[in-house]
Amino acid sequence: MNETKTTTFSNGLIWFGAAVSIAEILTGTLIAPLGFTKGTTAILLGHTIGCALMYFAGLIGAKTGKSAMETVKISFGSKGSVLFSSLNVMQLVGWTAVMIVSGGASAHSIINLGEDWMWNIIIGALIVLWVAVGIKNLSKINVLAMSGLFLLTVILSNIIFKENTMLPVEGTISFGSAVELSAAMPLSWLPLISDYTRNARKPENAALVSTAIYFIVSCWMYIIGMGAAIFTGQSDIAQIMVSAGMGAAGLLIVIFSTVTTTFLDVYSAGVSAESISFKIKEKPAAITVCIIGTVLAVFTPVTQYEGFLYLIGSVFAPMIAVLIVTYFIMKTDSSKKSFSWINLLVWFIGFIIYRLFMQIDTIVGNTLPVMIITALLCIIANKAIGGKENA
Repeated sequence: MNETKTTTFSNGLIWFGAAVSIAEILTGTLIAPLGFTKGTTAILLGHTIGCALMYFAGLIGAKTGKSAMETVKISFGSKGSVLFSSLNVMQLVGWTAVMIVSGGASAHSIINLGEDWMWNIIIGALIVLWVAVGIKNLSKINVLAMSGLFLLTVILSNIIFKENTMLPVEGTISFGSAVELSAAMPLSWLPLISDYTRNARKPENAALVSTAIYFIVSCWMYIIGMGAAIFTGQSDIAQIMVSAGMGAAGLLIVIFSTVTTTFLDVYSAGVSAESISFKIKEKPAAITVCIIGTVLAVFTPVTQYEGFLYLIGSVFAPMIAVLIVTYFIMKTDSSKKSFSWINLLVWFIGFIIYRLFMQIDTIVGNTLPVMIITALLCIIANKAIGGKENA
């Protein structure tokens, strides 16, 4: 289903909303043991790696006019891409649950409605409403919501960084692990960004602006989380807002940031589901994913998402490496074939390499070396034994 063409500005707003997220702030708190200077360096380096890949993924969608999972067919074939579409729907269901749980917990600590799950239901219902409105009708709502979020996050930043004393932070984390955690969040958007750049009036501009805005705002969120742990000694952002007298305003930050971010997850889950079968329609599928995610949020403990981030990276970083090589370097297209076995094998080797690299602490994390190795393997394999397949 093709939506009305969106402006570069509206695409930028979408990715601003994606970056303003409680999950991003909480991930930033994990980097605090490095200290502010080294932590900020790790955040910037990790986001540079992740957002560069995010840009190329969005650019492919922009140039081809295809959704994220439709572009995957270029590398892996029409049936080979079903593996990634299915994995993408599964990870988006998981992300939906994670986002609703983290948002619901923060909202509950600001205003207690009696039971933890009540805020999960409210946030889930608001996301369904967002999906029902649809991207083409969200522009004016997004301008209002993003303007409010921007002002409120500026106030939150001022509250955190007005403190001059750095407090000791418990725990340890290596610089490479901090880089990887910083790269992991933009990596989680790799299987989604083309779902939005494909419908832009100026798609290539939209890819650049969307990635740049996400880079700036996501780094900001990470630094807010890290700064909260370093300067206030607290990692619970909701409690910091309550202590500063931001009760109602803090609640708005929590709810709107959760809704605007999770909307992208459930919408793209619908797009991915439609790419698996044309019998599936994206909006009903998106609403179904939101309902399932809400149910998981209510009944399943899904608050530990650090390992989930690494799993996403191990699946989708090698995938996008193969796609970038296939599209920009090899300039081949397997979308009319059922499978590209060479590229599927290269992806699987890349997946294994990523999991192995998780045991190795490099200064640039796991993603960059794994991407380079996977890309080189893809070039070698296609030149050596893939010629007939891609002919």
